[in-house]
Amino acid sequence: MIGLIVSGHLNFASGMASAVKAIAGEQEDIAFIDFVESISPDELEEKMREAINSMSCQQYLFLTDLPGGTPCNRAMAIMMQNPAVEVLAGVNLPMIVNAAFEREGCSISELVQILREIGQDSIQDIREQLAQIDSNDVEEEDGL
Repeated sequence: MIGLIVSGHLNFASGMASAVKAIAGEQEDIAFIDFVESISPDELEEKMREAINSMSCQQYLFLTDLPGGTPCNRAMAIMMQNPAVEVLAGVNLPMIVNAAFEREGCSISELVQILREIGQDSIQDIREQLAQIDSNDVEEEDGL
């Protein structure tokens, strides 16, 4: 199983934790670490390292909120020192939930690819979709 560490600014991680629990249930080997005003970047990195050390996994995937933000940068520093670590930045709830479901039985590179595809596919313009449905209904009616 791949260990997951979710981190982001303010209450991003704790918000995702409650959503993941509601959707996927309790999960093992997953940590949610908020980067709040009361901790320094060094303290954040220490919490990230502690999360890895608390898990008994062979590989670890950091899922962070903003590319280039402190949680991403500190996760990247850990990745540069540990070949068993990967980092994805700019993640959303569908990516995190699917990471919880998909992390058994695949390699970390496969999981990263799956999550990138989910991230792209989960962004949808609902008005555009409704317009396509309406235009499809009109075409079908005209065709009969």
